[in-house]
Amino acid sequence: MIIENEKDVTKAVLGAYARTKNPRVREILSALIRHLHEFAREVRLTEQEFHTAMGYLVAIGQSSNENHNEAVLMAGSLGLSPLICLLNNGDSGQTETDANTLGPFWRMHSPATPNGGSIVRSPTPGPALFVDATFRDAGGKPVAGAEVDIWQSSPEGFYENQDPAQADMNLRGKFLTDKDGRISFRSVKPAGYPIPIDGPVGELLRAAGRHNMRPAHLHFLVYKPGFKTLISQLYDPEDPNLETDAQFGVTRHLIGKYVKHGAAEPTPAGETGAPWYSLTHDFIMEAGTASLPKPPISGKAAGERPQIPHLEPA
Repeated sequence: MIIENEKDVTKAVLGAYARTKNPRVREILSALIRHLHEFAREVRLTEQEFHTAMGYLVAIGQSSNENHNEAVLMAGSLGLSPLICLLNNGDSGQTETDANTLGPFWRMHSPATPNGGSIVRSPTPGPALFVDATFRDAGGKPVAGAEVDIWQSSPEGFYENQDPAQADMNLRGKFLTDKDGRISFRSVKPAGYPIPIDGPVGELLRAAGRHNMRPAHLHFLVYKPGFKTLISQLYDPEDPNLETDAQFGVTRHLIGKYVKHGAAEPTPAGETGAPWYSLTHDFIMEAGTASLPKPPISGKAAGERPQIPHLEPA
């Protein structure tokens, strides 16, 4: 098709991709082209702005490595990740769901850990946290034999892959649910933390006058054939950034039951002398196909502990 005017560009592109054989790929490409072209028309995108945007996309790739995934971070910062999650879970976003975003810090091959064990693998300051979680199907039957991957930041606000001072796989572990669909383990209470801002995401947040903090949370990834893989986060209700999460991940259902206990009250391990926390949650797993996501990272940082600045909101 010979282009006569700007409207012909969209017609020509849609016509070319209308021959795509896979119907789902054809549907996605057609919608993408229509919305992308209409976006450019709506904002009257200038040539300079277009070239800046292309450089921005290149920078997202250049800012990603085995320890950091800028693309996943950007998807959360634009609210795309939580939107996709809710569109695909909880009756397509109509009901409460235990599903949440994967985030940029999941690693495969977390160490197998027995129920009741600890995921603290190197000295990690902070109050002890004892977690008790149960997994059931939609009918309330326990889901036994499910693999449950756990990961979290340290009370200093770093995942172990970001922090050379932490042992490899610190605050990570993989558990197997018992006959009652239950796991339990010991950790330390996670803290809120700043997301990295030395790449394109930082530019976006500065331009928008947003802070870069995530509220404290604990990650779960639950895998068992016959069930849709459940990815979840449980958030600390006392975190000051609960309402303004930099990644828009907090749903009301996933504000966790973190309970503080006094120093005189014995922990499940029988210890006294310091305040500690407990966390309980009952998860519901949906029937479906079990599959594991591609890990957004695969390695661990070396050298000095990074310094991640805190952005103040405008």
